[in-house]
Amino acid sequence: MELRQLEYFVAVAEEGGFARAAERCGIVQSAVSQQVRRLEREWGVLLFERSTRHVRLSGAGERLLPEARAVLAAARRARQVAADVAGGSDGVLRVGGVQAPGGRIFGVLNELAERAPGLQVTLRRLPPAERLAAVRAGELDAAFVRALDAAPGLELLPVWSDPLYVALPAGHPLAEETVLQLDRLTAAGLALRLAPRENNPPFHDLITGALRAAGAERPLLGPPFTTLQETLTAIGGPGESSWTVFYEVSGLPSLPRVAVRPLAGPSVVTCLAVRPGPPGAALRELLLVTTAREGANQAASSTPSPRS
Repeated sequence: MELRQLEYFVAVAEEGGFARAAERCGIVQSAVSQQVRRLEREWGVLLFERSTRHVRLSGAGERLLPEARAVLAAARRARQVAADVAGGSDGVLRVGGVQAPGGRIFGVLNELAERAPGLQVTLRRLPPAERLAAVRAGELDAAFVRALDAAPGLELLPVWSDPLYVALPAGHPLAEETVLQLDRLTAAGLALRLAPRENNPPFHDLITGALRAAGAERPLLGPPFTTLQETLTAIGGPGESSWTVFYEVSGLPSLPRVAVRPLAGPSVVTCLAVRPGPPGAALRELLLVTTAREGANQAASSTPSPRS
């Protein structure tokens, strides 16, 4: 069975004859008649009662006409959806997400929804290494990643930058400064609470690289960073004076005896990891949104205000 056979069947039924159906379909009458007969042979039923004076639907034809119309309508819908998918306004986009401050990912997705209302987005949370592997394997179309300089086999496209913050004891003299420098922190004898590299290699490498650039090849290390809440509680408690560095995820924390200050120096860049080559239509829509936001973020970037 071919769609054109259904089209000819419906045309003959609606026009009341093969000649008018052929005119409507823009082909010769013999072709319409031939294709309808092939359809009748395939289905094993007579669709029309034919005579020299008229062509009428048979009982079988009356029963099958709604089904033929439904199939043709479904085919038209499929063609339209295919066109929308090809144009990027429809389809499914699979994205790997990260926790981001200020609802940034949801802001990106909201803008994407405004550009392409028919596009369905599935957001998956995976560890960074699994997120990148899923993009390489084609299981994800793209993934947001943070503090990553390179990803073999993938392209990294910057989307936004987040400032870093330092937490230190509120009674320490450096807490009086509005913006903190890495070299002054390391020279002050404060122990750095930093998570082991295996917990978050990109962020660990960002901080250790910035420390080396600031002249602190071997900073004084304290107990490792665990969770932000546990680490800040320890910094504000008794014992060895220590500090840590972090990026905002869901608002800056406020704890007694702990000062939070902006760090002058590196920022954390969030990129979109994609496979090399021309993007598909749906991914192209996401890239247009993220590129526009990255440009706006650069234009509006400023030093974050201090908080304690």
